[in-house]
Amino acid sequence: MNQSIGASELIITEKGSVYHLDLRPEEIANTIITVGDPNRVKEISKHFDSIECTANHREFVTHTGYIGKKRISVVATGIGPDNIDIVLNELDALVNIDFESRTIKSAKQSLQIIRLGTSGSLQANIPVDSLVVSSFAIGLDNLMHYYETSNSEEEQQLLQAFNQHTQLVGKAIQPYIASSAASLSKQFTSGFHHGITVTCPGFYGPQGRVLRAPLAQPQLINQLSTFKHEQHFISNFEMETSAIYGLANLLGHQALSISAIVANRIQQSFSTDGNAAVENMITTCLPIIANL
Repeated sequence: MNQSIGASELIITEKGSVYHLDLRPEEIANTIITVGDPNRVKEISKHFDSIECTANHREFVTHTGYIGKKRISVVATGIGPDNIDIVLNELDALVNIDFESRTIKSAKQSLQIIRLGTSGSLQANIPVDSLVVSSFAIGLDNLMHYYETSNSEEEQQLLQAFNQHTQLVGKAIQPYIASSAASLSKQFTSGFHHGITVTCPGFYGPQGRVLRAPLAQPQLINQLSTFKHEQHFISNFEMETSAIYGLANLLGHQALSISAIVANRIQQSFSTDGNAAVENMITTCLPIIANL
């Protein structure tokens, strides 16, 4: 018997919307673009031919509309893996849980989830203002350790090589790995770098930045930038991708993360016009997304 999900476990508001995203099931598209910055939502939806509905609750801003006949939602997640835990679970609930009966639907729906974010490069030959597609994501956060997951043999070998190279295991860090959706990744080739993205649970110490607080892992940047395994290398790091990939794979969705590089940590350079880099990413990716 399909057991009803309790009111404390899935919070549904009086108007029938899921709590944090403030969305009803009919207000979300099958293709979803996620962004960290709530202000970036309108920078994407301004390219839509029409906007059908909007929602705004805390940092979770959503616009759903059309490019031609393609229905697309843009959802702001805010920063960090903890916010991704909220967004991915609530997006899944919107399509795979019956809000009336509070039961899981027998026929599951798979969403296309594409992150358009910003990131820091970990390779000298991936300059600021370029675009990176994340083939894999290695999480230095702890989100997916709260879920029961499994890895393919390729993922296991890659993670083992990463752990051997970085020696981070046992230092209050337990890295995990998840893959992008190959069906999406192959659509973004010309003009894109492809590599492994490392997800960190913070911006300063977790990404090796030194201001006044001393670091427990002062060699992190070097450990990440010098990692190689067969054809794989670490291209960049940021704060959401491993959580998106991990939860998307667990819940049966297709996910891809694309980043505009606004900083190069090897060259210690920063984009002179980050807004232009983001706009270039949007205008480059939207026509591809509209044709998925």
